[in-house]
Amino acid sequence: MVTKPRSTRPKIARKMTRAQVEAFFARLQADNPAPRTELEYVNPYTLLVAVVLSAQSTDVGVNKATRKLFERASSPAAMVALGEAEVREHIKTIGLFNTKAKNVIALSQILARDHGGEVPNDRAALESLPGVGRKTANVVLNEAFGEETCAVDTHIFRVANRTGLATGKSVLEVEKGLMAITPKPFRRHAHHWLILLGRYICVARKPRCQICPVSEWCNFPAKEPVL
Repeated sequence: MVTKPRSTRPKIARKMTRAQVEAFFARLQADNPAPRTELEYVNPYTLLVAVVLSAQSTDVGVNKATRKLFERASSPAAMVALGEAEVREHIKTIGLFNTKAKNVIALSQILARDHGGEVPNDRAALESLPGVGRKTANVVLNEAFGEETCAVDTHIFRVANRTGLATGKSVLEVEKGLMAITPKPFRRHAHHWLILLGRYICVARKPRCQICPVSEWCNFPAKEPVL
């Protein structure tokens, strides 16, 4: 019996150099200078609600569910007046809608009672709200207030590890790695560039390396050549 040689290909990409990182983000910026979230919202409050609803759901699905909801309620007071049963009816097409409806009403009550109906520009205050964790807070701080944060979801976690941009075994480890390695001029929009890259090109099952705009600087050991 012939024994096949064991593959020497590394399981995790080697980390990018700072020069690679600079070129990587410069190209993403050139292709999309001002990226935005694909979630639809009308103000910081509806953004917060949309992000809470997006957990384990697609942005497309959330947008379909929230269009009419936000027409009825675009402020904490209006959402509380609408009531949990009505919120649940609007969002019943997305995952975990029962729990999410409870959280939307609960966080709306807190915003109306403790924050004058406004979304606070403060991580601790955001993370104290029902249904809001670090990732949700990062999205709101970045999109609504222009903070330099990076909300690491499954797409960003995959892209960061696969390319060698920022390797890590946990979401927090990858987030810290990304914030440390990303040059300041790119930190504001890095979150969106990486999500879009992971959602449409560096996909989970088989990355589309042939059309990837940043393949030149990627250290993925199994990447295919650009056409």
